[in-house]
Amino acid sequence: MVVLALSAAHVIIVVVALLLLFGGKKIPELMSGIGKGMKDFKKAIKDDDEPHVDPPKESPKEEPKATSKKEPLKE
Repeated sequence: MVVLALSAAHVIIVVVALLLLFGGKKIPELMSGIGKGMKDFKKAIKDDDEPHVDPPKESPKEEPKATSKKEPLKE
């Protein structure tokens, strides 16, 4: 059986790899983007919990139909 657990050594390796790949300047930008994404996701989940009340739909008003009789064309 394989146990998928992260130890401190695994976390350190991942952090070092990220620093090597992206550099020190990009990491704060990446974390900021992830934070904003999580914030938007939580907001969407919270908004989704509230019941939505649709405004009542107005029934389309029926317009009187034209009852004009057309005469056949004379040639």
